[in-house]
Amino acid sequence: MQAANRLQTALRKGGASFGGWQMLPGPNLSRAIARTGIDWLCVDTEHGNISDQAMHECVAAIAACGVSPVVRVAANEAWMVKRALDAGAHGIIVPLLYTADDARKLVSSAKFPPTGVRGFGSPFPMEKFATAGDFSSSDYLQQANDALVTVVQIETKEALENVKEIAAVEGVDVLLIGPFDLGNNIGRPILDGTMHEELQSAIAKIHEAATSAGKKTGIYCTSGEKGRDYADKGFHMISVATDMASLPAAFSDAVEKAKGSWTHAAVQGVKKVAGPYGK
Repeated sequence: MQAANRLQTALRKGGASFGGWQMLPGPNLSRAIARTGIDWLCVDTEHGNISDQAMHECVAAIAACGVSPVVRVAANEAWMVKRALDAGAHGIIVPLLYTADDARKLVSSAKFPPTGVRGFGSPFPMEKFATAGDFSSSDYLQQANDALVTVVQIETKEALENVKEIAAVEGVDVLLIGPFDLGNNIGRPILDGTMHEELQSAIAKIHEAATSAGKKTGIYCTSGEKGRDYADKGFHMISVATDMASLPAAFSDAVEKAKGSWTHAAVQGVKKVAGPYGK
């Protein structure tokens, strides 16, 4: 099971893993993104347009490509965590934590007894680890607590204040920074694409707390360039693109180039064809 979890394998090696963010439903889209070379793909059921059924389909499609499906649930609710893991997610991301107790609640929801309270019985997750060979339900039960990735988002003022205590919670694997919500929560929103020094300091504080506790640090980035920057800073789980930003950006760029000015077209040797009225 561990060998099939590409994200967990990358995290334990200690280098950077790069992933993407899927907000639109559809297994074909999942497969298209998963085949780009990423290590993991987050199926976003918090802000994305993805239902429970669509989440199940996306998780299966991503795993079939040899990439780790990770699900961001809408809230720190045990039933949401269970649904995501029962679908076969290799990891979960939980938003808007505030305290170490919130983190302990999450860990309890994500782990089978005696560590936690997660119920056992879903017939779906085993096939999402099929690259590990013949993988039975009893294998999953015995290995899941150690092999699955538990990610807490640090994006509130309270979580920032309690970050050392949150990082120390056993069972938490990654502290993932949501810079936009974190900026909003500390009164330093990202409005023009740049981060205020106070927000940059907050991000550094979280990274330091995670490192000191022996945990990994993740961050949501909006470009490959920013992702590379954080990888160079020692971050481990880095999102580099989201479908809802990349698709319209690609179309806009293509349309803009296609429509280019006639002055530009003339330079390329394109002759303007007169219309029916000589224009």
